[in-house]
Amino acid sequence: MTLQWQNIAFDRSATPPVPMRLYEGTKPGKVPPIVLYLRGRAFLDEDRGEMERPIAKALAETGAIVLEADYAGVSSNTFPKAMEVAFEALTCLSTRRKQFGSAKSPLFVAGDEAGGNVAAGVALKARDLLPGELNGQMLFSPMIDPQMTSASFRKADDVGMRERWSDGWSHYLGSHLGFQHPYAAPCLCSRLAGVAPALVVTSEDDPLRDEVIGYADSLRAFGVTVQQRIFSADCGWTSIYKEGKGTWLAPLCSEFTSFVDGLQV
Repeated sequence: MTLQWQNIAFDRSATPPVPMRLYEGTKPGKVPPIVLYLRGRAFLDEDRGEMERPIAKALAETGAIVLEADYAGVSSNTFPKAMEVAFEALTCLSTRRKQFGSAKSPLFVAGDEAGGNVAAGVALKARDLLPGELNGQMLFSPMIDPQMTSASFRKADDVGMRERWSDGWSHYLGSHLGFQHPYAAPCLCSRLAGVAPALVVTSEDDPLRDEVIGYADSLRAFGVTVQQRIFSADCGWTSIYKEGKGTWLAPLCSEFTSFVDGLQV
């Protein structure tokens, strides 16, 4: 299904810093969660990606308000612009929650693969500049470590992603390749305390598994609440790198719902 980008007007006095698209799903409740979704594609595709994202659509079907930001199209997928554009989108949503849900709607940032990296960087920046505004981060197999030296990464060729991820990191970091800012490579951040609670998802056969689990462990070590799910190898989770679907879709929605509910207790 094609879902068009549009410059959503937040109100008469402000316009978003980046085109967004709203996913229509199940009718939301009185206080629906609002999710800023950031797509993957290895930092390489600068196209506007007109096709809807399965994860974003699935989250909307749970009753969440999901807005996907076209951070890549605006920033050419380079650091720090990509992360800054995504952060600006989050800032707009944080001050205008009532337009899409309720003034009390919890706010989340979510992303898969390259988008998961940007989401993690946005969560760090929100901790520093918007304390208390971000309720949670959802990281779906985020590209979190530019060194790409983990044991699980040896399986990158099995899903045809080794060269693509290597090229993607080089493109994203550019002149910053030898000096990784923590917002660009969150796994290198030495100060994770106070970051929003995280839902972290990977699978047994995921080449990014070790770095994803390593980041979840680092968050826990700093006292951050982490909900982690490692899908089995037969569920097709790695299809997210080709924008596909699998038997993981329904369980992922359940993880999302329990994560949101757990934070509201």
